[in-house]
Amino acid sequence: MSFLWTVALCAIALAVVEISKWLYRWSNPKCNGKLPPGSMGFPIVGETIEFFKLHGCYEILPFVKKRMSRYGPLFRTNLFGSNTVVLTEPDVIFEVFRKENKSFMFSYPSAIVKPFGKDNMCLEHGGIHKQLKQITLQLLGSKGLKRNMIRDMDRATRDHLRSKASQGSFDAEDAVKSLLLAHLTPKMMSNLKPETQRNLLDQINAFNIDWFQSPLRLTTWKSLYRAYIARREAMKVINDAFTRRKASREKCGDFLDTLVEELEKGSVISDEGFYISLIFGLLIVYKDSTSVAICLAIKFISENPKALAELKREHEAILQNREDKESGVTWEEYRHKMIFTNMLRFMENIWQQHAGYTIPAGWIVAVVPSVVHFDPTIYENPLEFNPWRWEGKELRSASKTFMVFGAGARQCAGADSARLQMSIFIHHLVTKYDFSLAQELELVRSPYPHFPKGLPINISESPKSLV
Repeated sequence: MSFLWTVALCAIALAVVEISKWLYRWSNPKCNGKLPPGSMGFPIVGETIEFFKLHGCYEILPFVKKRMSRYGPLFRTNLFGSNTVVLTEPDVIFEVFRKENKSFMFSYPSAIVKPFGKDNMCLEHGGIHKQLKQITLQLLGSKGLKRNMIRDMDRATRDHLRSKASQGSFDAEDAVKSLLLAHLTPKMMSNLKPETQRNLLDQINAFNIDWFQSPLRLTTWKSLYRAYIARREAMKVINDAFTRRKASREKCGDFLDTLVEELEKGSVISDEGFYISLIFGLLIVYKDSTSVAICLAIKFISENPKALAELKREHEAILQNREDKESGVTWEEYRHKMIFTNMLRFMENIWQQHAGYTIPAGWIVAVVPSVVHFDPTIYENPLEFNPWRWEGKELRSASKTFMVFGAGARQCAGADSARLQMSIFIHHLVTKYDFSLAQELELVRSPYPHFPKGLPINISESPKSLV
């Protein structure tokens, strides 16, 4: 018996030693130089749980703020199972953006990558990423918007608002997402059968980012499962449409034509999987990111009578200067007459993963532009909605203190499209309707901004528009 006890004690002691070594290696990763200060959290999960804690919209991510006060503007952590260094200084952040494909390669932790698929545009580097971005700009860049998008975007927005306003009240968040998809999908694939398009829209709507939350919640795993199913079904529809178009050589004047032409002319990308994933990714990002911007605009101008009055003045002046009041928003009006509208900026807390101290190869470098955007030494009262702060400033290019659309090679390809869609939506909303928030709103981050209870608004046709 004593022998068995000895063996058991030795086994336990050995296990304790090995576990202790493992914990030490986890907390103190190998590095040829000096690692930044910080903590790696618990084994495997790191500090991911704390990262996902719900917090108010008008503050720096508490996870980051707490560590900045303890370790300074640069610290190490572990998120989503990936060793990570977090950067918060504007000069350093801008330099990381500038040196992509040189010192840094754009990347995301695998836990975030998988739901979007391996051929996602955001995950590519070098020539492939450059080619995909150039193709995307043919649709969503300024030339494509002016030539192919603005007229239909205006008509769809006007009709959608008229339909929703007839109800007296509606959830603006759901309505805006439906509008965006109903407009963009035919521009990408114009010859889908009605039932096929409905199926695709259902799957795109089912793929939401509710799964990007704390892994401790059961709803997170349910949302993740639904996202995988939705992506699989949506990709089937897109793949079938791509295959049919390639075989038929039919020309429909849509984005699918562009992709088939790129594939056939033997460009940098020879795998059609990239193009199929590009369509899926653009629909998802357009739905989720542009809708947030428009919903934030509705919320902030509803709560700010001065800003709303200025918007009404600007857009009613545009109407008065038109020969045909029903002709819709033109590119010239958007670029040259919506001065105040283009001053609407919401400095969102958007995390972008990139890559003194040594940062080991293979580590994620997370840049946090929101720390710059919410810095009171750069912006007076940065948490206050104040469009006038941008008066007289150039806002269309990134700078070290303004990176809401990214910077460098990763500057958002859909930035112009998002601005245009928001401007058109606001134009019709403030010139044709009276509206107000239907209830006190809850706006939180987890870490992305969202409205847990939606964005219900009361709306009625403005007496002026009836004259």
